[in-house]
This record gives sequence, structure tokens and C-alpha cells, in this order.
Amino acid sequence: MTDYRVVLVTCPSLEEAEKIARRAVEEKLAACVNISSRVISVFWWENKVERAEEVFLVIKTKKNKIERLIDLVKKTHSYQVPEIISLPVTEGSKNYLEWIEKVIEH
Repeated sequence: MTDYRVVLVTCPSLEEAEKIARRAVEEKLAACVNISSRVISVFWWENKVERAEEVFLVIKTKKNKIERLIDLVKKTHSYQVPEIISLPVTEGSKNYLEWIEKVIEH
């Protein structure tokens, strides 16, 4: 199971989120990307607490695609320091994980 990853990314707009999601799927760096709009983020930036409305991406992929996925997000994203966090999938539906494998490895 440790070959599978969920990658979390926040974006400033739905347009940017959709662009990243589409490119990741088209380039077979992700099998699926969920886009959830209007998340509120509170974070520390440039010596103060900031608040922003963002769009949240949940990207399903495999470990061997992470480096290229990170490069894609960095090139496409407008933030100076985009959030890109990869979490290992330790358990999941066998059928779903096999589908991820089929989609991005073929």
C-alpha cells in the first residue's frame, strides 16, 4: 500500500486549481483530483497571521509520480511557496488502488 499517495495542495482560485488538476490527470501524474472550493486557511506569512479563502485539491497518485507532480504544481501555481504535502496511503479499497495503478501506469 505504501506506493500510493494522497497529495494536498491549496490554490488561490478555482481556475488555477482546475488547471493544475487537469494537467496532472492528462499527464498521468494523478488518477483523480478532487477540487473543494472555499476553504478558509489561516497561516503565518511574512511575520503576521494571514487568512485566505482558497481552493483545496486532493490528488490521488503513486510515489513514483510525486517528483514530477511537485514540479508541475510549482510551475503552474501562482504562490511563492505553494502547499504541496504528500501523505502515504496505508490502507484503502483494493479495487480503487488497482484503478489508480491502471490509470497512471499505462
